[in-house]
Amino acid sequence: MVTWTQTQNDRLKEVEADADDLERSFSDTIERNRQFQKLETQLVEKARRRLQEFRLRHRRPAWCLLESRLVNRLVAVGFIQIATPTIMARGHLQRMGIDENHPLFSQIFWLDEGKCLRPMLAPHLYFVLKDLLRIWEHPVRIFEVGSCFRKESKGSQHSSEFTMLNIVEMGLPLDSRRPRLQFMADMVMAEAGISDYRLESTSSEVYGETIDVVGGSDDIELGSAAMGPHPLDDAWRIQATWVGVGFGLERLLMAAGDKRSLGRLGRNLSYLDGISLSL
Repeated sequence: MVTWTQTQNDRLKEVEADADDLERSFSDTIERNRQFQKLETQLVEKARRRLQEFRLRHRRPAWCLLESRLVNRLVAVGFIQIATPTIMARGHLQRMGIDENHPLFSQIFWLDEGKCLRPMLAPHLYFVLKDLLRIWEHPVRIFEVGSCFRKESKGSQHSSEFTMLNIVEMGLPLDSRRPRLQFMADMVMAEAGISDYRLESTSSEVYGETIDVVGGSDDIELGSAAMGPHPLDDAWRIQATWVGVGFGLERLLMAAGDKRSLGRLGRNLSYLDGISLSL
């Protein structure tokens, strides 16, 4: 018995063959190649129909639609949207404890010795919050949606460019942090169309003890939350009780659509709304 060649397997994944088709075996190479041509033709035609439907009906990629729903919902419940630069100063990362000895340091896209493409939204949010907490009455509720960049090499659930949603509420009663986190998670999961999820205590390289939002058929991390007061707050001169959570939009789409690959779901030159353009 023979199976798909690596080239054939990669092509079938590209045009979204299902798991059963990817695991097929054949009596000989002639039969395998004949079936490959037949299956590829069917999948390409299906992709063409989906692209035509996208052109005529949807017209916006799923991650753009999800972003719009999340923004509208958060604004409706009292959160303020902010937009911070994509370029981040090295000093802001150092305030987060990220230096040459930190595991995240090697994943950063440096532009020069003092600037990089932001690997996370948190440092800029901290920077803005230190002023908003002084100017506005508490609690202060903000969020940001934006691209982040990391040199990822961990397979289909990671990408070098991804879209983060960070939600932060500062200046709230200490005993309300967990209920507010649950509220944030429930809100985001509802807009993403994910009903099967849970909060799970874990740890992170930046914040230490954290709480993950875990869900989907593959039980993947969809979001990560932290609570304060936290030791990192001191570097920003922040003295407030807070809760914050960050979600990867492409991860949410993976879980909602039971997809295998994250890379095709966001900004891409080869896929439109997750559909291959190599047809």
